[in-house]
Amino acid sequence: MWADTLQSLERSYLLQLLAWAMASVLIGTVTLAWIKHRNWQTVLLQQFSLHTALWGVLESVLALLLLTQLSLRDLAGAIRLDRMVWLSVGLEIGLVFVGVALVWSGSRAQRAELVGTGGAIALQGAALATLHLALAAQLSR
Repeated sequence: MWADTLQSLERSYLLQLLAWAMASVLIGTVTLAWIKHRNWQTVLLQQFSLHTALWGVLESVLALLLLTQLSLRDLAGAIRLDRMVWLSVGLEIGLVFVGVALVWSGSRAQRAELVGTGGAIALQGAALATLHLALAAQLSR
């Protein structure tokens, strides 16, 4: 794979990550505002929305930072990128399990805030793993 092709794939991935992050911020913020406007007392939805928005902020900062540092990669850089992508997939699958564990323990303890938090973490982990797996598939060509 040529360096400019790899850079194009990486830029495309980062733009997809930024789009997901901004959608998370938007959906989380709008949902929080809607809850406040309606004066609903739903801890589960509040925590889900709050964590969705916070994860979106973190992901957007990371995507923007990586976009500003994007450069052509040599073979060693391409190998490092591939390894980081697979490490990220593993960590994000771990996030899904952490989120599911929080949902499970929160539902057993009847703590809605844990269920909302866990749901948001599991969703973000699954989305990030999906983005990274799509990048890994493109890198393996």
